[in-house]
Amino acid sequence: MTASTVERRESLGEFFLRAPAIGPALALVVAVVVFSLSTSTFLELDNLSLVVEQSLVVGTLALGQTLIILTAGIDLSNAAAMVLATLLMAKLLVGGVPGGLALILGVLVTAALGLVTGSLVTRVKLPPFIVTLGLFTMLTAAAKLVADGQAVPIAPDSLLAWLGTRRYLFGGIPVTYGMTLALVMYLLLWYALTRTAWGKHVYAVGNAPEAARLSGIKVNRTIVSVYLVAGLIFGIAAWQALGRVPNADPNAYQLGNLDSITAVVLGGTSLFGGRGSVFGTMMGALIVTVLRSGLTQLGVDSLYQDVATGALVIAAVAVDRLARRQK
Repeated sequence: MTASTVERRESLGEFFLRAPAIGPALALVVAVVVFSLSTSTFLELDNLSLVVEQSLVVGTLALGQTLIILTAGIDLSNAAAMVLATLLMAKLLVGGVPGGLALILGVLVTAALGLVTGSLVTRVKLPPFIVTLGLFTMLTAAAKLVADGQAVPIAPDSLLAWLGTRRYLFGGIPVTYGMTLALVMYLLLWYALTRTAWGKHVYAVGNAPEAARLSGIKVNRTIVSVYLVAGLIFGIAAWQALGRVPNADPNAYQLGNLDSITAVVLGGTSLFGGRGSVFGTMMGALIVTVLRSGLTQLGVDSLYQDVATGALVIAAVAVDRLARRQK
């Protein structure tokens, strides 16, 4: 192997480390091209709109999950917190509480859960995996207790269902307000992570927490703020879920936590912290949805779809590990 070949490989690896969203974007383009050539309906505007709409809830959960994984943490309870929030919002609305107040209270609950999680991780020094695994069990049980074994439907014309039922045309493509809100959230978090001191601290803490502490960064405060912001995002994901299906179901999104992690990993964010981007996560969420939609249209069984998704996750983590080792 010549020196120039080695240099080219190193420069390519460094490029993907600096721009982790490039790989997922290329993978998404390849998937869209393959399914467009393989099926006659994939590129229809209604189908493309449906694909994006189907990725919204997991994509929003993955947005909060990205923040946490950037600090080398993980949240297994995000979907359970979201489901509990949907039930609380729906119960309050049915009980006569105005939709706006029900929404605010639901988001405050998930934010409080994020604050508790961050405090346990930083103050008690518990591993994020253990804390969120315990919360996952507790919140799943709490959701079923609140629901009392029954789903709670809400009126399709209520504020809580507004994100999914209100649409407008953009270039001939039907777009829901939930899609617009998700895009705004991604842009805001991208700006916060790349253009503010807080964002630089998040990356620094995930990359080398001790070095960050020695440089004057308040590591514990940064981690708590990450879990708090992620909790707020999970509350908005609950609003997205009620807009998608105006029915709060305690059994919904049982694999939402794993789907959000899948989207983050496929988006190029490192499970070891300190590297990744929110736009990569957006690509990752779309890759999962495109893959399932395309394979469904090809008549592939859902079990084989899960096998393909799992293989992609393992490959993504392996590539990240090798890239870090070469660096």
